[in-house]
Amino acid sequence: MAESTEPYRHYHKDGSLWAVGQLRDGQAEGYWEWFRKDGTKLCSGHFRGGVQVGEWTTYDGTGKVHKVTVMKEKSASKAK
Repeated sequence: MAESTEPYRHYHKDGSLWAVGQLRDGQAEGYWEWFRKDGTKLCSGHFRGGVQVGEWTTYDGTGKVHKVTVMKEKSASKAK
């Protein structure tokens, strides 16, 4: 049986969109975006099982890419 994801949206206190993504079993999954109160994108990236994976992009106040960070994958052998 395939696990399904559900859309997730979270808002700043003023009602503006803060984060959008999806959850699987209560954990962040797939592509997510965060926004400033003025609506400009703050950062974006992917989750797998609630863990940040791959490239994460941070944007400046004008929406231009400020930096890209590559998340290191955690191996099962290191977790022991």
